Amino acid sequence: MGELTVGVLRSWARVALTELRRARAEIDELNVYPVPDGDTGTNLYLTWEAACDALPDGELTFAEAVQAFGRGALLGARGNSGVITSQLVRACGLRLAENLPRDQEAEAGSVLADPRMSEAAAFADALAFAADAAYGAVAQPVEGTMLTVARKAADSALAAANEGKTLAEVCLAAAAGARLALTKTTEQLDVLRRAGVVDAGGAGLVVILGAMESVLSGRPPGKSTGVPRRLTAAAGPGAAEADEAGGTKGVIQAPESDLGADGPAYEVMYLLDAPDERIGDFRRALAGLGDSVVVVGGDELWNVHVHTDDVGAAIEQGIAIGRPHRIRVTHFADLPPHAPIASRAVIAVAAGDGLAKLFVEAGAVVVKGGPGRRCSTGELLTAIEQSGTPEIVILPNDKDSIAVAEAAATAARQNGIRVAVIRTRAQVQGLAAIAVHDAGLSFDDAVVQLSAAAGQTRHGAVTIAVKDAWTMAGTCRIGDALGVVDGDFALITEDLVAAATGVADRLLGGGGELMTVVRGANASPDLVDALVRHVRRNRKDVDVVVYDGGQERYPLLIGVE
Repeated sequence: MGELTVGVLRSWARVALTELRRARAEIDELNVYPVPDGDTGTNLYLTWEAACDALPDGELTFAEAVQAFGRGALLGARGNSGVITSQLVRACGLRLAENLPRDQEAEAGSVLADPRMSEAAAFADALAFAADAAYGAVAQPVEGTMLTVARKAADSALAAANEGKTLAEVCLAAAAGARLALTKTTEQLDVLRRAGVVDAGGAGLVVILGAMESVLSGRPPGKSTGVPRRLTAAAGPGAAEADEAGGTKGVIQAPESDLGADGPAYEVMYLLDAPDERIGDFRRALAGLGDSVVVVGGDELWNVHVHTDDVGAAIEQGIAIGRPHRIRVTHFADLPPHAPIASRAVIAVAAGDGLAKLFVEAGAVVVKGGPGRRCSTGELLTAIEQSGTPEIVILPNDKDSIAVAEAAATAARQNGIRVAVIRTRAQVQGLAAIAVHDAGLSFDDAVVQLSAAAGQTRHGAVTIAVKDAWTMAGTCRIGDALGVVDGDFALITEDLVAAATGVADRLLGGGGELMTVVRGANASPDLVDALVRHVRRNRKDVDVVVYDGGQERYPLLIGVE
């Protein structure tokens, strides 16, 4: 493949996203600089996913595609490494669009503005331009980081282009140069030498360049995108040996460390609407408040990152020149140093302590809700943020919480998190969904599986009328027993046993193999026993399981699968 087209950009975006997902946990483990918070791989993945999501479907010019992709990376950048990566992507794309403006009527987009500049030379020039832009965005550039890796990749690409190499060969040279530079980062930074690891951000950049090499060369991504390994303790500093995938042999654990113990306590990030000419002074002012200062962007939209002890002052600097928004503050001491990394979290709204326990045991994160205590969008957003995962599935588990869950999902997506809401209208639907969740499935496949399990579960409940009212089943009086089927009042009886058996019969009328009964906080054992005996006597083909849910207002919740 000898041309840089929209199709190549789309392929590179997809392959790199897949490879970053595979390498995310390993890159997280490498993360000891600038703060050992174990999230570099996750931040790179989320940044790249935001860029991919911003690339629209349909016909686009090359300039439109790289502009959308770069803007998506800028708006979705997470962490120090993500912000620098967004600058690399955006600057590289803008430079390519300048060097390679396409004739929109040319089918493959192969018309060069300057016929003397080959695709290979344009690509190498764009890498060099991006490296310069990344160095310029960092207030105090440090060698031995992804900046060094980006510079070496660009230098190697320029050398290959000057030798008349093809585009694929230039990309191969860039990736090889990045891998070599990465193995040497351990020798350039004391913190990496002490930990015996290569730079995490640089490792992510190697994955991204390896993905482009794979797309242009047609080779399987596994040979191009492997993450260079950490150094062995026995080998000693600087003794790493590159393997065939560009890595180093052996693995050790990074040393235990108190996050932020030797540096600022907070990470502050925000988007900033501000005039371009004010950014130089602004960047210098931030540098006086902390370290790891990175300010990237352009055209009056900037992504700001700083580690500082004075959160207020860091935000006030932005207010002084423009409008900060989407502000995120992380207290490093609140982050567990070696927490296990998950790729997806399932958040379930639970209506009782027993239900909460069931969801937790099944692997879900629980937010309390239910009648009389509906959960809020803020509570769901807090759960999403604290999960620290790039993929979220929400089980609202009652009809009144679905809109709240959708609002939380919309807000979270603006921060680059992939969120799906399974429209569960009852607690038993949520239990059926979480029971089939397989973390090994892709996000889309998992959403389909959970949705199917919830949709195949008919649900009912019994309760006591607390006032006179008209219902779908007729007029009820205070103290009447009510049976609910699929969210509607279907039965009005004199006692809860009759309501429960009536609901069960209606749910089982459409078939079923398993009935789940969830006992409420005030349900009597006799009520549960009567329902179980009724089902086992009349439907010997149906299994019945009973759980303590602890929910208020509804003595029994019933589900049939």
